[in-house]
Amino acid sequence: MSELFNEVDEELRRERLRKLWDKYSIFIVGAAVLIVVGVGTWRGYEYYESKKAAEAGAAFAAAADLAEQNKHAEAEAAFDKIAASAPAGYRTLARLRAAAEIAARDPQAAGKRYDEISADRSLAAPFRDLASIRSAGLVLETASYNDLVQRLEPVASGDGAFRHTARELLALSAWRAKNVTATRQWIDKINADAETPGSLRSRADVLQALLPPTAAKS
Repeated sequence: MSELFNEVDEELRRERLRKLWDKYSIFIVGAAVLIVVGVGTWRGYEYYESKKAAEAGAAFAAAADLAEQNKHAEAEAAFDKIAASAPAGYRTLARLRAAAEIAARDPQAAGKRYDEISADRSLAAPFRDLASIRSAGLVLETASYNDLVQRLEPVASGDGAFRHTARELLALSAWRAKNVTATRQWIDKINADAETPGSLRSRADVLQALLPPTAAKS
């Protein structure tokens, strides 16, 4: 008798499963198809992005070779092409390198390129800070101290990796402008930062030695 009940239960389960399948099979099959398509699409995207990155890396290396051969115009064009079409990381690096190539023929134009990069809020802060440093370095001999402050104070006042260089450039600019007070302030910031590189600290000591005696006292 128990075997008969078991067979009936089994038949009822099969019947319920058949009804569920008839009712929901289209959704189950559709979900399975979506999963397969989704995985395939993601794999295709990964392959595409990997291929783009490899191509961009090769193009970047080729452009860098042109720069090493002092073919600045060709290197500039190559970096500009990468900046227009490569993945995000390579685009930013290419923009910085293109500006460096321009500096070989037109420092003023290169400074404008660097300024565009430093003003681009879509970029990570280290890239913007580096662009500010490069721009300030190009105009250090010609720009006013106030101009350098406008360019570099946000970098010098932060805790980024380029703050040390920004402070040194500001100290040099203040010294060129015969602004002893400002020179001393930036030297003090350099010396007060425990992470200031030793070589930069030594240069700050040399600059401080050039200040008038009253300003050089501790």
